[in-house]
Amino acid sequence: MKNISKLSIVTILLVSSLTIMVGSVIAPALPSIVENLDFKFTPGLLVTLPSLGVVIFSPIIGRLINKLGPFQLLCWGLIPYAVLGFIGFYLKNNYLLIVDRLLLGAACVAIQVAITTFIAQLFEGKDRMKMIAWQGMAIELGGVLFLSIGGFLGELNWTFPFYIYLLAIPFLIMVLRSLPKANIKQNKSTYTNDDSDEKRFEKRIMKPVFMGSFFSMAIFFVAYVTLPAYLPKQFSFTESSTGYFMSAISLVAVLTASQMPNITQKLGEKITVCIGFLFFALGYLLFGVTLEIYIMYVGVVLTGIGFGLTVPLLNHLVVEYSGEMSRGKNLGRFSMMVFAGQFAATFVEYIPGNSFYIFICTAFISLLVAIFLYIFFKRNN
Repeated sequence: MKNISKLSIVTILLVSSLTIMVGSVIAPALPSIVENLDFKFTPGLLVTLPSLGVVIFSPIIGRLINKLGPFQLLCWGLIPYAVLGFIGFYLKNNYLLIVDRLLLGAACVAIQVAITTFIAQLFEGKDRMKMIAWQGMAIELGGVLFLSIGGFLGELNWTFPFYIYLLAIPFLIMVLRSLPKANIKQNKSTYTNDDSDEKRFEKRIMKPVFMGSFFSMAIFFVAYVTLPAYLPKQFSFTESSTGYFMSAISLVAVLTASQMPNITQKLGEKITVCIGFLFFALGYLLFGVTLEIYIMYVGVVLTGIGFGLTVPLLNHLVVEYSGEMSRGKNLGRFSMMVFAGQFAATFVEYIPGNSFYIFICTAFISLLVAIFLYIFFKRNN
């Protein structure tokens, strides 16, 4: 680990938390927001459109990171993040609102790629693994706080959740004060891209990692798209109750991510990812078959474990198996697949039938992904 202050670490973790809230912070108050903005399209789009923005702009950001460096890219991401997120409730025109949410996704991917590049440059080996685990915890803890606060504020006034985006401004001040402005020279990475065999291995290992990234976030975000409408209808939840329920998933993910280094040391990284998808399958299976709220909370625990064992670990695999010159590009692709998964979750609303079919289909897909990844990793051990 390079010389880095505690304030720098705190800054990295706080800024990381912004990536989870880009769409989800308004989720608990989504019915009220859709009604007041007179949004004519599928309600879930307001949550997932930033994800589509990430997908569109990720290739550009992946190239910019090598030209601008993480510090400049991060600063240029935080400013529009605050502005575009905040002005959402002013935009009564549906098409302007759609453009705003798409551009918010561009700001988000700039933040994610820049902050992960900082981690790659400032930390090495076990320290890097630990920091990525902490980053996963920070992201999910942000989910806990922002969903809870978003639900609470949404009950007071439908516009209040949009004010949370302004947190990017004090975080920008912390970035200016604590993070290095110049690129940091790195020691030779595990994969340098100098050897053709290593290049081939990198390409081969990245394919399932990117696929796993897509499905892990798509599966996770099914809850964000379906639960805001399902819980009030089935269990008479208020907006704040919905926010607390959904934030519980993130809380479990935080606790799981905190143990990720210990778990991977015992089971191995690739097996741990497969197990994470099995937990997803069990969680959504319970969501689909039960009408009891306490069983729903068991599903919350299982789903949270699934997320905590997949997305942070897949992020680590991208950093670990990327050469220095290809890391920015691979992180851009990772962001693209993660947020493409978020956007894809929108389309579960078009599955025929009620929420039962959505949850069961999600559980089945989770199982298939776990099996596929296990077979691939076994063959390429």
